[in-house]
Amino acid sequence: MPDNYRQLFRSAQRLLASHRGYDIGAREAAQYLKRRLRAPLVVANVTRLLVDLNRSPGHPRLFSELVPTEDNRLLEQILSDYYHPYRDLVSGWIAARTAGGGRVLHLSVHSFVAALDGRRRKADVGLLYDPSRFLEKAFCRDWQERLVAGGRWVVRRNYPYRGTADGFTVALRRRFPAGAYVGIEIELNQGTLESHDRRLALLRDLATTLGMSTKVVSAG
Repeated sequence: MPDNYRQLFRSAQRLLASHRGYDIGAREAAQYLKRRLRAPLVVANVTRLLVDLNRSPGHPRLFSELVPTEDNRLLEQILSDYYHPYRDLVSGWIAARTAGGGRVLHLSVHSFVAALDGRRRKADVGLLYDPSRFLEKAFCRDWQERLVAGGRWVVRRNYPYRGTADGFTVALRRRFPAGAYVGIEIELNQGTLESHDRRLALLRDLATTLGMSTKVVSAG
């Protein structure tokens, strides 16, 4: 939480530390994949209770209920300070690498609570993609098959959310053609990540199988 906005959240410390405040375990997972695959990483470093960088402009939950949405100057300042720089950095990086005919595999790392509204989520990993984009579908199918081959993980596609629901990868698909941009959201079960041993085993398997599955994208 940036210092100049802390007064808005002084009575919401427990909420800031919860899954509503951030995707628990996602940063560690992304940093692990970065090290193993030697890939560039852009990290969102502001709580989504201030602004959700994965929501589109105008989305009703772009700002949380703790932000005074009637203050337009405040909202524009938050967007200027955090939202636009993050999105512009990622989209600019992709644009620079696809301009000459290149192809980018973009992995957006998230996590989800193990149970919601009293119902247990039945997956360790969710792979979110657009089924109408051939490379995304082929990549996720291949990665899923490699991950489940060892018998340790439950991996589902377009679960626990739809890959075409509002999000940054969806916005990027509108800008970049399917042959140039492959945008995948990885959703990790926070219950699986709680155990040190299972978390480390999952991250290792993700990195190993991801390295093999990228051949689908490079050859497509």
